[in-house]
Amino acid sequence: MTIRILPAIGDPDAARAVSSLLHQLPDAEPAPTVADSAALLHALAGAAAQGAGAAAAGPPSAAGQPSAVEALPEVVLVHERIGPTPALELIREVALRFPAVGVVLITTDAGPALFSAAMDAGARGIVGLPLGYDELAARVQAAAQWSAGVRVHLGGSPEAAPGPAGTLVTVTGAKGGVGTTVTAVQLALAARAAGRSAALVDLDLQSGDVASYLDVQFRRSVVDLAGIQDISVRVLQDAVHDHHTGLGLLLAPEEGERGEEVDDRAARQIIGALRSRYEVVLVDCGSQMQSANAAAVELADLALLVTTPDVVAVRAAKRQVRLWDRLQIRKAEDTTTVVNRLTRNTEIQPPLVAKATGTQVARTHVPAAFKELQPCVDAGRMQDLDNRSTVKQALCALAGELGLVDSPSARQGRGSHRARPTLSGRKRKAITPGAAPASGGVPGQASGTTASGAGPNPGPRFGVRRGSAAAAGPGPFDPSGPYEEG
Repeated sequence: MTIRILPAIGDPDAARAVSSLLHQLPDAEPAPTVADSAALLHALAGAAAQGAGAAAAGPPSAAGQPSAVEALPEVVLVHERIGPTPALELIREVALRFPAVGVVLITTDAGPALFSAAMDAGARGIVGLPLGYDELAARVQAAAQWSAGVRVHLGGSPEAAPGPAGTLVTVTGAKGGVGTTVTAVQLALAARAAGRSAALVDLDLQSGDVASYLDVQFRRSVVDLAGIQDISVRVLQDAVHDHHTGLGLLLAPEEGERGEEVDDRAARQIIGALRSRYEVVLVDCGSQMQSANAAAVELADLALLVTTPDVVAVRAAKRQVRLWDRLQIRKAEDTTTVVNRLTRNTEIQPPLVAKATGTQVARTHVPAAFKELQPCVDAGRMQDLDNRSTVKQALCALAGELGLVDSPSARQGRGSHRARPTLSGRKRKAITPGAAPASGGVPGQASGTTASGAGPNPGPRFGVRRGSAAAAGPGPFDPSGPYEEG
């Protein structure tokens, strides 16, 4: 969310200092500084009138309300030496005339008496002089979130809803070794490649491997944020590693025993801070439930459960789902299961996984092709996985299915078999009705006729399957379901 800030500062030196810090704030859009109270009220009234005029001239907003409120800045900074109206009286007038604007007072005396008077006047915070980046960023963000909440109730845009805006996706393994981290890493890379800001958090606190998969050596971890009550933008930037792919990485600690320092309260606060900065937040929860990753699963917009199509893994997935239900973390119907390492010869197919776990199963299944992954896994460079890899194509298609990217497969839908990688990694060639078969046909037979010449016979949609007669009808290939053995 872009935060529009209007500074009202009469002191030129203080104005320069405030302007310099405001331009360093992420997602901030500072306006030119106004020098007195009359100019501030005039600027706010002009913005409101311009927004109301635009709403009257054009179509109504999505909420059906005028956009006068939306035209106002989210935050106004008032210096204590503003004139001619005293600062507290000016704050009170702004709060009464423009209740959707969050006002922050800049003062040299940040004592309890002035703090109480400023709150009574309608201010949303106080920043002490000399100015500090962390304190200014925290007060501006708090005032902006409050302003966004007020605008929703006043009929502003629903897009200005307060609180976290990023999509939170958790990836949990039914058991160890089912491909949880590979899935989380590739989904995050797919979201970043689509142009969305993405963060990848390793909440497998005792044995997280995100750093190993992406060849990262970084001394900061999620533990460094656990004991901080108010996570500012600067603190978050220090703890998050900016990977050269564009991902923001918040890693698990090197010492697994330190993972106990991250409890559910810390996890909620950390995730909330990340969601306010990134469009997509992927969390690798591992396969062992602790208070931190349990809180992440509870908060998630999308909770993925990764399993392989074998009896042991499916039973583990069922136990995981029941655990979440008993602890009231998440219901089975709100969980999406991803079937990894699926082959056409696998006896346990996705419909059986859905029946056993009671969850939704993603339409996109990841094929078994470890030979494609092994060089990148051994080198610790999953970002270098070939785009022609069937595993990467499947996970990109899964990202499109989940809405993390606007992929061709998501637009074409499941009916197009070209949008879905085959389980064997080979391209399928569609045979249209009336076309001559490439092999297996009867010599001398005309296209579109039966062997006896009785008339047109389009035959099975995907041709004749090996080991079956042409007259037996279509085989068990089903474009809307998994492969099955006859």
